[in-house]
Amino acid sequence: MRAIDHTSGRVLAGTVSVAESFLARLKGLLGRDRLPPGQALWIKPCNSVHTFGMKFPIDVAFLDREQRVVALVTTLAPNRISGYHPTASSVLELPAGTLDLTATVVGNKIEIA
Repeated sequence: MRAIDHTSGRVLAGTVSVAESFLARLKGLLGRDRLPPGQALWIKPCNSVHTFGMKFPIDVAFLDREQRVVALVTTLAPNRISGYHPTASSVLELPAGTLDLTATVVGNKIEIA
């Protein structure tokens, strides 16, 4: 799967992994040394993330049920909490800097297919 900002037409990630089970969501990106450019993790359901135990910062896009961006956190450093976003139903975790590079903003529709 890949993630495309349908509004701008820009590719956010050429490879998207999905974390849907409890254990996959619990593990997330823990244990990795980095998230390479062009890769992402789609966590669903999810409306808040943390980076405790992670070794690198990430960008986070909170998506509603229609996969519209309802909130963004850029360069979320290790050992931080994103905050709770009640209208989000999933989260797309990306390498730090991706959201700025692709000019993704709140309201944009993200296509993950």
